[in-house]
Amino acid sequence: MVKATWLDRAIGFFAPGAAARRARERAAFEVLTRGYDGAQKGRKTLSWRAGPTSADAEIAHAGPLLRDRMRDLVRNNPHAAKAVSELVSHIVGDGIVPRARTGNAKLDERVNRLFERWAKECDADGHLDFFGLQTLVVREMIESGDGLIRRRRRRAEDGLTVPLQLQVIETDLIDGSKNGPTNGGGVIIQGVEHDAIGKRTAYWMFPTHPGNAVFDPKGALESRPVPASEILHLYEKQRTQVRGVPWGSPVIMSLQNLGSYEEAELVRKRLEACMVGVLIPGDDDGELGIPTQQDNGPGLYDQDGFAVEKFEPGMFVVAHGGKDIKFSQPAITSNYDTYKRSMLHTIAAGFRVPYAILSGDLSQVNYSSSKIGLEGFRRLISAVQWQMVIPMICEPVWRWFIEAAYLAGHIDTTDIPVEWTPPRFYSADPARDVAATIAEVRAGFKSPQEAISERGWNPDDVLREIAEFNQKLDALGIVLDSDPRRITQAGQFQSKPLDQEGQEDG
Repeated sequence: MVKATWLDRAIGFFAPGAAARRARERAAFEVLTRGYDGAQKGRKTLSWRAGPTSADAEIAHAGPLLRDRMRDLVRNNPHAAKAVSELVSHIVGDGIVPRARTGNAKLDERVNRLFERWAKECDADGHLDFFGLQTLVVREMIESGDGLIRRRRRRAEDGLTVPLQLQVIETDLIDGSKNGPTNGGGVIIQGVEHDAIGKRTAYWMFPTHPGNAVFDPKGALESRPVPASEILHLYEKQRTQVRGVPWGSPVIMSLQNLGSYEEAELVRKRLEACMVGVLIPGDDDGELGIPTQQDNGPGLYDQDGFAVEKFEPGMFVVAHGGKDIKFSQPAITSNYDTYKRSMLHTIAAGFRVPYAILSGDLSQVNYSSSKIGLEGFRRLISAVQWQMVIPMICEPVWRWFIEAAYLAGHIDTTDIPVEWTPPRFYSADPARDVAATIAEVRAGFKSPQEAISERGWNPDDVLREIAEFNQKLDALGIVLDSDPRRITQAGQFQSKPLDQEGQEDG
């Protein structure tokens, strides 16, 4: 091959199309050398630690400590406790209510009434009803990362409406140290066993809580597999992970720092308040009636002439050798509120809760800003309800209930579809929201049944109660201005009152 001379290279440099080629080469070089700014390595990013580990590897290493710290914050930090409480109350509220939807009115009624009775006795611990268990398991997910429910089958002679109970257990009962391949080609990750195709088959669990040794010192800490069909696992999947992490994990350090700052500020104020003033007498201490000691040197002394070793609130001290009095002037912390408000904004963002809900500070909130701020929060709560709580907890519990009711002979089929109704999101302006709902119903955008369900009620129960109430009004000859059969929306009597079937009375 003939080596190109400098003249050949010069001709090629200025040849037609060379400029475009050089531009392409320059662009390719820039892509290779620059790419994403966030991937640059240099002096400014030396302390940035970001490893290529999987979500399971990260959670296995940090998960237990994250849970312990978050639980400590919820116990002792009011802002963490408030965030968890608000999330749970908005996600579950009074409860996510099921309603059978087979299309057979009598069957639906029988199943719904059966569930209502069972819901009051479904707690294996005997303290909560079904909706209380919803609250508890969601709280476990928010605070600890995982919410777990274990199925407890009961015998017919136990006297339950349906031979089934539920037990909420803590994520600590899962043996997170259990990892590695299984004989059947599967794998165990953080105590959760999977088969060869990745399906969960078992949870390796301790018989008692590992931290309960004080009350159960003989409790065996050898984990054993529990079939996955007996366990319901509620957690947020941010990646393809096996277990979850506490929701406030991004702001654990912010919560701790804010608590430390407030404690330091309180200690400083206490120290400033310990001393009111320093009395500085003249050369003759006796002029002020203060006893002195001949061997007293310069220093601070109390009214009895003894050196002060500990300051107490409201005390005066005497400094020998002067002619003045100085009062303590506590410093004003001008940036305390600003710092705390800024930190609470950060904490609210970490928990995904609006600042006004987390802090209770409504000084900078108006109607428009509250509506905008709550709209995003409303969407988050709805997504958690429909994408996590209902498919991971509510639907499996319903299948367990229907199966147990069928085996007990209460129903003749296990094919009982269900419809779930989450609690309605409370409004800052109910009048406007009700007017908007009425407009949607009248325009055909929404059915009356759907409007009633969105408010957390059973449409069948509401209609039945309305019919029963109207019968009582008619029997007593009472006419209320809220009765649309007799009074129009404008407050006028109907030309001809309507009977129970909606027909004009003779």
